[in-house]
Amino acid sequence: MAVALVGLPGAGKSAVGRRLGQRLQLPFIDSDNVIEQRIGCSIRDYFEREGEASFRDIEQQVIADLARTATGVVATGGGSVLREANRAMLRGSFHVIYLRSSPEDLFRRLRHDVKRPLLQVADPLGRLRELHGARDPLYRQTAHDIVETGRPSVAMLVNIIVMQLELAGIVVPAPPPDLPPVDPRE
Repeated sequence: MAVALVGLPGAGKSAVGRRLGQRLQLPFIDSDNVIEQRIGCSIRDYFEREGEASFRDIEQQVIADLARTATGVVATGGGSVLREANRAMLRGSFHVIYLRSSPEDLFRRLRHDVKRPLLQVADPLGRLRELHGARDPLYRQTAHDIVETGRPSVAMLVNIIVMQLELAGIVVPAPPPDLPPVDPRE
């Protein structure tokens, strides 16, 4: 089984993906971690030094590699859907879940984050609105299912995703918990 999570920075792809992998007893892969291992530095440093286009080239290579071996739960970078090749590889090799968050929810979560290069601007909320406007259609085009992240906890989001995977026939529903035997005299 192969599931990929897409969404804006801060939507919870890594946190939800890690817990979903545990729940389904599948390996979890964060594509950003794979990229950092390949480039030998943080994405932020690479982004500043080499630029976005060079970063997106490496990201596309990593997505292609992950699609070839497509197993487990993969959390993708927020911009992974910007290239058509990535959208096609993700949709064709994984069951893609779009963790959809409003820019305002993301801003509340990310307002103190200094690691995300695209948000190191004077107006991060404005930048999140801009990113949402540009990327939301691409996430929707790539995804098989959409999960609104809003206020639910990570555990609740994992439950929602598992239910969607069960409905799609990708995960076999868990048997109901053992019930005590019924006394025939009752």
